[in-house]
Amino acid sequence: MARQTLKVGLAGLGAVGLEVARRIEAGIPGLALTAVAVRDVAKAKRNLPEAGKRIAIVPVETLAQSCDVVVECLPPEMFRTVAVSVIEAGKIFMPLSVGQLIENWDVVERAKQTGARILVPTGALLGLDAVRAAAEGTIRSVTMITRKPPNGLDGAPYLVERGISLADLKAPLKVFDGTAREGARGFPTNVNVAAALSLAGIGPDKTRLEIWADPALTRNTHRIEVDADTARFSMTIEGIPSANPRTGRIVPLSTIAALRGLVAELKVGT
Repeated sequence: MARQTLKVGLAGLGAVGLEVARRIEAGIPGLALTAVAVRDVAKAKRNLPEAGKRIAIVPVETLAQSCDVVVECLPPEMFRTVAVSVIEAGKIFMPLSVGQLIENWDVVERAKQTGARILVPTGALLGLDAVRAAAEGTIRSVTMITRKPPNGLDGAPYLVERGISLADLKAPLKVFDGTAREGARGFPTNVNVAAALSLAGIGPDKTRLEIWADPALTRNTHRIEVDADTARFSMTIEGIPSANPRTGRIVPLSTIAALRGLVAELKVGT
């Protein structure tokens, strides 16, 4: 029996969302971009020719009504609006603002009642499968060290609240050392990878996170160290920033890979 085409909705058409949209529009068997929710309708129509025609432009709260899966690519403050609407509709929710999932854990509990599913793409995180596998046993510790160019951290609430300026930085500066939960709260647009890592492993309160601003870097660098009863491993990834320096070019591709895995006859990895 032929597999039914999965109708995809995109909440947001920024640097990540637009790339996801264009790749689906270029043609991926089993996926169809059905609707988008945007703040700037005119810009959406310029960037995505079928927007407002074959691809409906709808309010973010109603995306789930016409879609099977909704991908969230929004500013953190809009996360809950789209999350609740998708969960209540019992559809598939794919959040990219993963740190906000930690802050709104009630939507996960609610998904158990509505039949919705929440699928977090790997994003810029290397080795998520290995962490998930290790979590089936016992993980003793998980540490993530993130290093970014200063402009990739500008405006983070944690820095603003403490009056930490990264202007004219001449040497690497450690700006945060704490838990993944605290990091997700203080850097909501910067360390979604740490939130995903914590959810795959030992949780946001046990996962340790360091964040460095490094003026010598041009790439977002993440190093993960895991000590478990089945293996000890470390991983490093250097991601090329997208048009939005807070996120990497690999994020939309990871989202496409996750969507493709929902409809492909062969899926490699968990």
